[in-house]
Amino acid sequence: MRTQKLSGIPETLLIALWARATATQADNPLILDNKAVEMVAQIDYDFSRFEHSNKYTVLGVAVRTMLLDAALMRFLKNNPRALVINFGAGLDTRHSRLSCVDTDWYEIDVPEAIALRKQFFTESAHYHFIAQSIFDSSWISKIKVEDRPVIILAEGLLMYFKEDELKPLFCEITRNFPNAHMLFEMIAPIMVGKSKHHETVKAMDSKAEFLWSLKNSKELESWHTGIHFIEEWNYVDYQKKSWGLFGRIARLPLIRPAMACRIVHICFNNL
Repeated sequence: MRTQKLSGIPETLLIALWARATATQADNPLILDNKAVEMVAQIDYDFSRFEHSNKYTVLGVAVRTMLLDAALMRFLKNNPRALVINFGAGLDTRHSRLSCVDTDWYEIDVPEAIALRKQFFTESAHYHFIAQSIFDSSWISKIKVEDRPVIILAEGLLMYFKEDELKPLFCEITRNFPNAHMLFEMIAPIMVGKSKHHETVKAMDSKAEFLWSLKNSKELESWHTGIHFIEEWNYVDYQKKSWGLFGRIARLPLIRPAMACRIVHICFNNL
């Protein structure tokens, strides 16, 4: 499977794929993603460039996968009729890995990423691919909500865009999906503008910069009166022994806001 059309932000989907596959093959793995292992073996890409990365890239992806999986499954348990929208789907395996075959699920990504996705996954009556940017709001008309609960996922994506791009997107969601929930990754604020120091991002053929984060996730509520912060989960609060000295430093109260890579849970209410 060739990936020559992937460049810039879309190429980063291969980092997440490699990290999940690597985490799966570890002793006492935190996550199990055998499909990721299978895809890495089939994709014509030099994944060895990532092998010299420090352990924190793989650990971080494994922890965020674990946290997102758990939060999503809690939501679906409480809202069995819910519809899932996955922003920047890339080669995410969550739909099949969590056995959500009967859940109405939409994978949204740019055309080149969806083209690669179609080599490994098949659409169905409940499983849909939308090949366009999340900033092209026409995707909204393609989602058949029908008054059901909605949960939106955004993993490994939003940090690559500027705040003035993200604000209109969040406001659009508020207007069109009242009462929807969203789970997304927020990188550590200290990482903004420093992708050249990231062990895996700097190893890509093309470059992608970290452009956005917030020290306080509740600042999102200032973007629109319909945005409400619910909770968040900081990566270093999990698997504490594995984070070692870095984790102990990152958990210090004065340093924590700048160092917090986390999953954020918000909801929208425009009623």
